[in-house]
Amino acid sequence: MHIVDRRLNPRGKSLENRQRFLRRMKGAVQQAVKRSLQNRNIRDVLDGGEISLPIDGMAEPSFRKGEGGIADHILPGNRAFVEGDIIPRPPGRRGGKPKDAGEGDGEDGFRFVLTREEFLDVFLDDLELPDLAKRRLAETEEETPFRAGYSVSGSPSNIAVGRTTKLAMMRRVALGRPRREEIEVLHRQIEECEDDESRLALEAKLKLLTEKSRRIPYIDPLDVRYRRFENEPKPVAKAVMFCLMDVSGSMSEHMKDLAKRFYLLLYLFLSKRYKKVEIVFIRHTDRAEEVDEETFFYGPATGGTLVSSALAAMRGIIAARFDPAEWNIYGAQASDGDNAHSDGNLTGQLLREILPLCQYFAYIEVGEEGGDSSVSRSPLWMLYDGIRSEPLPLSMRKVCRRSEIFPVFHDLFQKRDAQSKVTP
Repeated sequence: MHIVDRRLNPRGKSLENRQRFLRRMKGAVQQAVKRSLQNRNIRDVLDGGEISLPIDGMAEPSFRKGEGGIADHILPGNRAFVEGDIIPRPPGRRGGKPKDAGEGDGEDGFRFVLTREEFLDVFLDDLELPDLAKRRLAETEEETPFRAGYSVSGSPSNIAVGRTTKLAMMRRVALGRPRREEIEVLHRQIEECEDDESRLALEAKLKLLTEKSRRIPYIDPLDVRYRRFENEPKPVAKAVMFCLMDVSGSMSEHMKDLAKRFYLLLYLFLSKRYKKVEIVFIRHTDRAEEVDEETFFYGPATGGTLVSSALAAMRGIIAARFDPAEWNIYGAQASDGDNAHSDGNLTGQLLREILPLCQYFAYIEVGEEGGDSSVSRSPLWMLYDGIRSEPLPLSMRKVCRRSEIFPVFHDLFQKRDAQSKVTP
């Protein structure tokens, strides 16, 4: 006997059940996402989508009849058994496992649809920004209360005793409220006075002071003051991503497409770690310029190749707009590796000046589809290869096909030990 609860969830409960399922099947979901990435492009990843999970381990709780025992069954149309016959247990597998070929009908995998946010969360779950030594602020925006004077209303727990007492004393002095010592002196004088006329005068004066003391309370509601607090927005962690790309004639549309996919992934990754992320697009031929995204990827440009012009533009923008003490700076450069031989020394000098200001700098060398991504002998690669041997946050990879974008991105930003500061 199987009892399966298939009642509909009440309103507002489906999200909790969905999150519980994702936690329970976290390992299977991660493997399914990784498998699906092999055949997906960036647009599909951003849209989430359907994944297939194995049936193993997804059996619902149920009650099963134990071994042995006697049970009565009614088998309509039975012609093979009579009362008292023992029916053998049929051979087979339990738990919903797929059957082998030739053993009957198999079972399809469980299909589950992930939203865009869920898909990105799974994909970026085992990634981490490298070397966040400068990071001193929280990931999310916080508000810190600070003293902002006093108010005439508020919570009793925020009463400013000192301020209230001071205002009460000032009011009593201004209105001439009799002091308690003055009234006590009159009481003693009345007790010691033997003359009736003097006693009557003292009693009249005591009555007048007592009535005046009652009219002027020791603490009036007008005197009460409360400490006032206001929430001051706490500075959030800010990041700026510099996108540098060679747009000379040697860069084909395929290469630009590979660079765009990597930039998009990096931006999404930074957006999940920082509240505010700025993007600066710098394209260059033999001269560099800061442009918008549309011009960056699709604007026509002609000329030679001087990588130093882009690095010089990046250095100037950092000095003018992005203080390294306030901003976490990330650089991502895409190029086919071409650079003028005379520009090598200046490029290396500028890169060594920029890298200490950056949290991370990734150089992606893009090639034509079908090329070899294992080895690169380009002038820019050999120049950067000599620099990355130094203790600087520089990482390099070569990409030729769309399917290599995700593994390279994962490799660049995978979790590392505290001692590992630079990606090899």
